[in-house]
Amino acid sequence: MSRPLVAVVALSLTAAGLGMPAASATPSSCSAVSTNWTARTTPHAAPESLLNAYSNSGKGWTGADSTYSVALPGRRTAWIFSDTFLGPVNPDGSRPTTAPFINNSFVIQQGKSLKTVTGGTATKPTALIPPPSDGWYWIGAAQTSHAGRDLDVTALRFVRTGTGQWDWHWASNYLARFDTKTFKLKSLTPLPSAANVQWSGWLLRDRGYTYIYGVEDLGSSKYQHVARVRGDDLTAKPWEYWTGSGWSSDESASVRVLEGVANEHSVTQFKDGYLLVTHDTKELFSKRVIGYFSCSPTGPWVNPVELYQAPETSGNIITYNSHEHPELRRGNELLVSYNVNSLVSDDLYGDVSIYRPRFLAVTLAAAK
Repeated sequence: MSRPLVAVVALSLTAAGLGMPAASATPSSCSAVSTNWTARTTPHAAPESLLNAYSNSGKGWTGADSTYSVALPGRRTAWIFSDTFLGPVNPDGSRPTTAPFINNSFVIQQGKSLKTVTGGTATKPTALIPPPSDGWYWIGAAQTSHAGRDLDVTALRFVRTGTGQWDWHWASNYLARFDTKTFKLKSLTPLPSAANVQWSGWLLRDRGYTYIYGVEDLGSSKYQHVARVRGDDLTAKPWEYWTGSGWSSDESASVRVLEGVANEHSVTQFKDGYLLVTHDTKELFSKRVIGYFSCSPTGPWVNPVELYQAPETSGNIITYNSHEHPELRRGNELLVSYNVNSLVSDDLYGDVSIYRPRFLAVTLAAAK
């Protein structure tokens, strides 16, 4: 294994007058914020059982984290994963210590059919994004662009600084572009990386813009930042950064919007406002999945509601990086996933079921 699977969890261990458009007017109040919401949550929602059965078969993907999803043409869904184990799986539910381990992969779903996509060959699979000699790429939020022809995936480059377990650091942000028919990597383009913000937490299309949610990761504290670009191509237009009162072309003017977000979280349209879903990173290895509300995609994020407490969190087992899958929302029922891992890598070989995403059906209702 090239590095510990808990690496990403250990990531937690008035410039408006620059010629950019002023902040668009946002409502001072909305029902998403003024309503007192309560959550009714049911675990083990679809597609958890489908992915579990596929993992148990040992025919491809057998476990991973990140768990982003994107709707593709042809009624397909791309499940987008970072650190990934591949098969086989032993009859007793363990995995051989020789099982391939790669830094990123896709699982393409069409109906009940699943297919693993990697780089390399069937006999020698590799990461979808070829790793540099001194590190690897960690996959982030994704979306389609160019009328669905391209699958654009944000990626974080990590660099090794030595031979020790924790001798590595985040270096820069990229956009990996894949063909949605062949899933071949078409390009790998640098993204803004000058402000110590990992611009990979989430992507939201809203009113002609794509909003990019990043995380300033200081170890024990994590802060959300917000940028945006016109259209759906993160590489085609200049980025603008939220300053707290407007938008700036200067990345260093980006302000902290919310403390306590996970490196991977979601911001989606909800009612007449917006919903942020995240694991609570104000406490180390928290089990709490939290929802926040706002009338604007830039916050402020208020009225936190506990959506769930992950029961797996205990001892060596940790949970992290919860977020919504808005393209799979059913009316008022949200689909939320979170990742499960172990601080002891031997656990992941002893029990294949640990290192797989869990899914929640979450219904938000006004309190009576």
